[in-house]
Amino acid sequence: MLFGYDTELSLAAAAALVNTAGERPDPLDDEASFRDFVTRWQWSGPVRFDAAERDGVRAIRPALRELWSGDEAEIVARVNTMLREHAALPQLVRHDEWDWHLHATPVEAPLASRWVLDAAMAMVDLVRAGELSRMRTCAADDCDNVLVDLSKNRSRRYCDAGCGNRANVAAYRARRAKR
Repeated sequence: MLFGYDTELSLAAAAALVNTAGERPDPLDDEASFRDFVTRWQWSGPVRFDAAERDGVRAIRPALRELWSGDEAEIVARVNTMLREHAALPQLVRHDEWDWHLHATPVEAPLASRWVLDAAMAMVDLVRAGELSRMRTCAADDCDNVLVDLSKNRSRRYCDAGCGNRANVAAYRARRAKR
């Protein structure tokens, strides 16, 4: 583990949310798939799963995607804007099976605000550690998904949508064709 568990989970949740923008059908469109998606990321606090909440979460995808582009100064400006606009109020909390960790908003804040602020606080950790290069776009030519490379040797190139497997199969077939 390179960062705290909450930081890694927040970064992964932000990437997963950003990547839903290109999925068809959109997993945020209906209550059941939205419920599954949100539950997978272990959100504490109230979640309504209604259309208004789904719209709010969908609306933050473009801002989160911007965390994967730009130089350090641009990313820091975006993070600071997120912290201000969503009224960050960092506090240490302990709940469920989690030991002490940082929440940036009261538990009753809207899910979209909690998602943005968790991502912003995780980005603070990356900026302070000089690790922004871990924020990447999938290396597959036909994919624009984002990923967070948390491997020790910084070798992750592909997203979780099967792109790495497709690239490996294509390379294998190209080698076989040359024989």
